[in-house]
Amino acid sequence: MSLEKEKIDRSAWLTLGTLSCLGLIAMYGETMVLPAIPTLIVDFEMPYSTSSWILSSYMIAGAVATPIAGKLSDVYGRKKILLIVMSIYSVGILAGGFANSLPFMLAARAAQGIGISMFPIAFGIIREVLPVKKLAVGQSIFTATFPAGATIGLLVGANIIQNYGWHATFFTVFPIAVILGLFILKFIHVDSLSKISEHKMSIDVKGSMFLAITIISFLVGISNLENNIGHVYESFIFFAVTIISLIVFIIMEKRTESPLIDFKMLTNKMLLFGILILLIVGLCTFMVYQTIPIMIQSPQPLGFGGTELTTATVQLPFMLIFLVGSITSGFTLDRIGNKRLTIIGTIVGTVGFFTLLLFHSTDYMVTITLAIVAAGLSLAFIGGFNIVLLSTPIQFAGIALGMTLLLNLIGQSIGPSIAGMFQQMHRSTIEGITGSFPTPDAYNLIFLTAFVISLTSVVFAISLNRKVLA
Repeated sequence: MSLEKEKIDRSAWLTLGTLSCLGLIAMYGETMVLPAIPTLIVDFEMPYSTSSWILSSYMIAGAVATPIAGKLSDVYGRKKILLIVMSIYSVGILAGGFANSLPFMLAARAAQGIGISMFPIAFGIIREVLPVKKLAVGQSIFTATFPAGATIGLLVGANIIQNYGWHATFFTVFPIAVILGLFILKFIHVDSLSKISEHKMSIDVKGSMFLAITIISFLVGISNLENNIGHVYESFIFFAVTIISLIVFIIMEKRTESPLIDFKMLTNKMLLFGILILLIVGLCTFMVYQTIPIMIQSPQPLGFGGTELTTATVQLPFMLIFLVGSITSGFTLDRIGNKRLTIIGTIVGTVGFFTLLLFHSTDYMVTITLAIVAAGLSLAFIGGFNIVLLSTPIQFAGIALGMTLLLNLIGQSIGPSIAGMFQQMHRSTIEGITGSFPTPDAYNLIFLTAFVISLTSVVFAISLNRKVLA
């Protein structure tokens, strides 16, 4: 029995280590392009509001694909669907290296975004193979690879972009993704759990379509919110489309047997509040991702006049502290509880955004305040994710985690659009330099908005804790 148990343990840890590499390569692929955002704006001749789609297109595709892939994995097997999703992701990465226009780049980013749906599938596999007592440790290791990959991507990406151009960054990810997929195919073995019957499971294609329309129309409306009155009228039209498509989506989801968002599950306040906190964490994080590179690389006096490497240096503490916070908070879950951890995280994150609003006149100040923000967001992320995880029966893990990631991705897609909107609305020119750049008013509004939104996550966390105590 001991030999058999040891063999199972080794297999489980091998599975955990291999699947955790997915977070490394995906976040490497995501953050490696952050220092290139100012360069992409120039290369593709696009406004700041449109530049947010470099990040948002990735998130929207992931938001739509994630719940679908989660359901398919519950029916046809998690390993099989995981490998299919990884193949699509690899194609998108390769296409990004050859992108020579904005539509081409957005299409490549959308294919990469579909790869996001591999995360709930991977964690579903980890939940299968790890003992319950080791699940918290497994969660910590798995989630820690995301900030770890982000840190590596930021440093390596900045160096590659500055020396070889942004196209080269994509070519560094593609072979790693292919090798990892082949390793999973050969060495990762997953026992089949009792699955949902195929005849009872249907893909909610109509729901996916209206969800995509809702998100895209909302983000286009935000992108058009500029000083030009004509754009404001256009925004009203897009927002009207958003409301109508959202109403249709909700009606359809309540009637279908296999919804993308199960509103019955959201009646569980633990699950609902956990998801909302994760949505806010994602939104605020990607507001930072969109804002900092442009602020650092814009010429003085409107920006700091830095380079891609300067951007990486300023954002590095954010990534490192997010990494350390993700690792250490996972081991403190059993001591202080996920609800208290979430409250602490949301409060620290909110204080961080408030200090960022007050102190962002130098790159040193930005570095320090971003570190505070990262400490809070990492605790809130781990606590919120653990709340969601423990509120879900294991037989619905794929559906619930897919739904959770869906709403988190919606938040991540909205964050860059809000930042891009303010950057486009408040611009000025510099004598002797071609083009216009965001003014200090734009950054003040971005950080103020992040503070207010983060404050709502504190309310959710406190309300959740009070409900549980009651």
